[in-house]
Amino acid sequence: MKSNCLHLAIPAGDLTKAMTFYCEVLGCKTGNSEEGRWVDIDFWGNELTLHQSEEQLPNVRHKVDMGEVAVPHFGIHLPEDEFQALKRRIEAAGLEYLDKPYRRFVGNEYEQETFFIKDPNGNVLEMKTMVNPELMFR
Repeated sequence: MKSNCLHLAIPAGDLTKAMTFYCEVLGCKTGNSEEGRWVDIDFWGNELTLHQSEEQLPNVRHKVDMGEVAVPHFGIHLPEDEFQALKRRIEAAGLEYLDKPYRRFVGNEYEQETFFIKDPNGNVLEMKTMVNPELMFR
């Protein structure tokens, strides 16, 4: 059986702040929830569950072609127009990039633009757009 919906649950700190970030800044919608404990977010067709928490995940940096990226991280691949619209929303909200937009693998079939941001609890998100998304998994 194959499913195209990923489920990921993360510590979100203050749920009100987290929901503002994910819904108002990123443009996601809410789903099921348990008041004060957790809320499901429609993360571009995937189920991201934000859990009220005190803890934050530690982040370390791993070397890649663009420098050192934060690990762990998660994110989404978006069509170019949605990716550019998301960058405008992030900038309009006055958020700082953890790693500014960067083009990788220029001239290669895997060419992409990517950036990293943090949510209010310090979870790292990588957002990207691929020039040839159909070639990602052949």
